[in-house]
Amino acid sequence: MIMINSWYEMPYIYHKMRRFGLSLLRHISSLPSSFTAPSVTRTFSLHQGVFTGSPTCYQGTFPGHSCQHRRGVSTALRRHIQDLSGPEQRLLEKLYEGLIGGQRASLAESITLVETQHPRKKELAQVLLQRVLAYRREQESRNGGKPVAFRVGLSGPPGAGKSSFIEVVGKMLTGRGHKVSVLAVDPSSCTTGGSLMGDKTRMTELSRDMKAFIRPSPASGTLGGVTRTTNEAIVLCEGAGYDIVLVETVGVGQSEFAVADMVDMFVLLIPPAGGDELQGIKRGIIERADLVVVTKSDGDLVVPARRIQTEYTSALKLLRRQSKSWNPKVVRASSHTSEGIPEAWAKMESYRDAMLASGELQGRRRAQQKVWMWSLIQENALCHFQNHPSVREALPHLEERVTKGAISPGLAADLLLKAFSSSSSSPQ
Repeated sequence: MIMINSWYEMPYIYHKMRRFGLSLLRHISSLPSSFTAPSVTRTFSLHQGVFTGSPTCYQGTFPGHSCQHRRGVSTALRRHIQDLSGPEQRLLEKLYEGLIGGQRASLAESITLVETQHPRKKELAQVLLQRVLAYRREQESRNGGKPVAFRVGLSGPPGAGKSSFIEVVGKMLTGRGHKVSVLAVDPSSCTTGGSLMGDKTRMTELSRDMKAFIRPSPASGTLGGVTRTTNEAIVLCEGAGYDIVLVETVGVGQSEFAVADMVDMFVLLIPPAGGDELQGIKRGIIERADLVVVTKSDGDLVVPARRIQTEYTSALKLLRRQSKSWNPKVVRASSHTSEGIPEAWAKMESYRDAMLASGELQGRRRAQQKVWMWSLIQENALCHFQNHPSVREALPHLEERVTKGAISPGLAADLLLKAFSSSSSSPQ
């Protein structure tokens, strides 16, 4: 049994699970094309050019496939849209029109659709997303190719005051004319699976603001608390006209890696007087931060907050720069008195302007799309592995032997992977 002593030790476990996922992907990629082709064609039919005009021949989309073959796939895409029933078409049209019209109810319903686990509804969600993506590309082209929204991820240890900080910043931004959406992930119970969804309760003022949209989602056991559909929810929020998207995570360590791969800027919130502060500075976490905010800098905590600010500033100097256009900053802020809040947002604006001017922000977004695609592939591959008949047949026996110490977990994993690959590659 692995004991997790603190919030920053979780990336190690995440790394181990990621290695298993990559190993599984290697086994799947070695299977015959006759086994993997149907699933690839089905996925492609949902994602590629559903709402675009003429079929385009994309170089390098499918190695070994001709342009004529890809045009045939595009024809299949149009047939897929035609397969939608009348009620499904009306539902998607209603959601899309309400979404781009800025209706919060349509946005909430659309996010619910992408969060569903129902196979058919997941397909409908991808069709809706494809249309929203086309709409967003049109907006960006009118904006000179620059993103129309600013995505900010916020994380930190429990008790750092993330929700309080978001509410104060959100109210300030809506007062300046911005539309702010908050995607907050609440930790789920390990026993019941329930979640308090307390973010709307803590953000009382912001939740009543008509220029703000708060969407709490249960972590549901997802590593890091960033759900599988958070990236899709960001796209929907941007399509609904929200120019500031704030993503708040549970803050258990590996969430920093997940959220940093879907936002333009990653902000790490650190509370003062938390013990050995430098012990919390782990290289893999702090090096992802574009801005560090020392929260609760008021009253008797001002002196500890200043000390932590100095320590983190010194620590950041030891790390290699991630960007040529930006040096990470450390600021202090108080959600109680609002002192330092405008300055913290000014740093975020300076980051956005510098990254846009250099083109790094656009490049980061392009790279993030690829990373997130592979993340979804790993998740779906693991689900396919777990539901495979040979794996389900051998799993109870191997689990029992592992728990009794008869075989090592590594050997059991290898046996399951071999059972999966051998049965999958056998002639049907």
